[in-house]
Amino acid sequence: MKIEKQEKITDTNKVEKELANDLEDRNLLLDEYDKEQVRDKNIDFKTLFIVLLCMFISLCIVLPGVYIKNEIYYISRDISKLDEQRIVLLEERRALQRKIEAIYFKNQVLDDFLFEDE
Repeated sequence: MKIEKQEKITDTNKVEKELANDLEDRNLLLDEYDKEQVRDKNIDFKTLFIVLLCMFISLCIVLPGVYIKNEIYYISRDISKLDEQRIVLLEERRALQRKIEAIYFKNQVLDDFLFEDE
């Protein structure tokens, strides 16, 4: 009977020690978790440098495309203005050719009348 009681006591002591160890482990984990949550989450220099480098590279890739598209737009606008002026000049040329033909025809008719009278 004494042996059984001693075994029960040692078993309960073992269980209590295991529970105490488990509680210590839990408390240790909770303390580490709390420290991690409280710790400042600042960006270190390396991360900041990488982010700035990525932004610079992306700007170097994007900005020339924007510049080229902008230049293409303004050049095409100038081309359309020149094309409109060309069309207007062609119409003026046709009108002037018609006037020249009318004057030429009038001249020929008048010359024919003048020379017939002589």
